[in-house]
Amino acid sequence: MQVRPEFIRGVAEVEVTPRGIRPHRLPAWVREQFPDGQLLSMENQPSGVRVVFRTAASAFDLVVHPTRIAYVGTDRPRGRIDVYADGGLVVRDVLDGGDRFEVDLASGDSTLHPGPAHTTRVSGLPEGRHRIEVWLPHNESVELVELRADAPVEPDDVDLPQWVHHGSSISQGSNALAPSEIWPAVAARRAGVELRNLGLGGSAFVDPFLARVIRDAPADYVSVKLGINVVNLDGMRLRVFVPAVHGFLDTIRDGHPDVPLLLISPLFCGIHEDTPGPGAIDPASIGTGQVRFVATGTPHDVALGRLTLQVIRRELRSLVERRAADRNLHFLDGTSLYGATDAAELPLPDGLHPSPEAHQRIGARFAEYAFTGTGPFARPPAGGVA
Repeated sequence: MQVRPEFIRGVAEVEVTPRGIRPHRLPAWVREQFPDGQLLSMENQPSGVRVVFRTAASAFDLVVHPTRIAYVGTDRPRGRIDVYADGGLVVRDVLDGGDRFEVDLASGDSTLHPGPAHTTRVSGLPEGRHRIEVWLPHNESVELVELRADAPVEPDDVDLPQWVHHGSSISQGSNALAPSEIWPAVAARRAGVELRNLGLGGSAFVDPFLARVIRDAPADYVSVKLGINVVNLDGMRLRVFVPAVHGFLDTIRDGHPDVPLLLISPLFCGIHEDTPGPGAIDPASIGTGQVRFVATGTPHDVALGRLTLQVIRRELRSLVERRAADRNLHFLDGTSLYGATDAAELPLPDGLHPSPEAHQRIGARFAEYAFTGTGPFARPPAGGVA
């Protein structure tokens, strides 16, 4: 049978393709309004997206057709599919086959290499009815071709609180090895909430259309992590950035006036702490198997309004303080999730993105901060999903 849309969680919509259906994390109106190649590539990768169903089957197959981007001279791990049964991991399956777009970073040329579909097989499930949750890859796009099982499958009826999170490639899961181990997934699984992940690699630019997507999304909790991509691109000066964030939050509040809203400043990143962007790939790292990033700005340019991570943290904290009338707006310093001490212990492998171990640490710390005790998301949702 074809995977039914009602089985898919964490998406804006699905697209019918000749092979099956493709999950999209952003709605069609965004993709049509701003068809940026980087944005389209990232929203097409189903980070945080799950196929969820109930079944008494002892075995099932999920057939997908992956599409990935590979870089000449750089070793990038393949995507994975994680399968949970009743909350326990039963299969972690590394993708093979699929289509490969190979990009030469030196020349900019790209070549398409077609490949076959991939089948994730699950067998030996114990007798009884199970809740199955299949986490799709965070770093490759997939078309869902077919779901085969030895017993009927039905939609899941569990109604969990909805957490919508927006951020950069770190939130999408860059450098994490498995889709359920990206830091937002780690936090969501610990907290027992339904994740809608709008982490978009290289695309967290305080874009008004993203604020509209969040405004219109069902949400019991909302978090927004802003700053690192703005510095990477050197896309804004201080005078423009602060009002843009105000407008971003105002738009979210138009749809969610009372939902707990958490503004998160950037994690520690040594290359941009005191040095503005733009960021760039270190040419010396091309072909070494591990691309590294560098900052190309100069620290004294801060006086001209150019942004560093330290400037952004200061300004976001001040911005939330000036919006004190909004009692459900909260601020979290990103260095409390991953700071300089963490970077010394668990360095950023490429100078920009956390390691798999750091994703686990960030997710655990976020869950502890946000969803327990007096945290901003600790209280049960009031009045249900908007």
